[in-house]
Amino acid sequence: LHHQAEQTCRQLVRTQEEHERLLQAAVEQAEGLEHNLRSAEALLAERAAQLKDTQAQLSRNKLLIKDLREENRGFAVALQAVELKQKSTEEKNQLLEEQASALKQLIGKITPASLSG
Repeated sequence: LHHQAEQTCRQLVRTQEEHERLLQAAVEQAEGLEHNLRSAEALLAERAAQLKDTQAQLSRNKLLIKDLREENRGFAVALQAVELKQKSTEEKNQLLEEQASALKQLIGKITPASLSG
């Protein structure tokens, strides 16, 4: 009976030691998981900050694009006005060239008549 009690006691000690090893392994695993979780949380916080910065930059870019579009509309209107003015100027130049040609012809006709007269 004494021998059986010693064996049972040794078995209990081995079982307790095994449980302690398993508990220590579980604690170490939990610590590792907690470390991984903190690392993941830090990474997520960094990514969230980056996304927030990117979103702010996108908002600024949208405003810049809106301003550029409005400025381009102004340039388009100004260009249209310049094109109309250029067309008008070309028409006036054409008219002046025709008048100059008519004057040359008239002077050409008058000059020989006045020289002979």
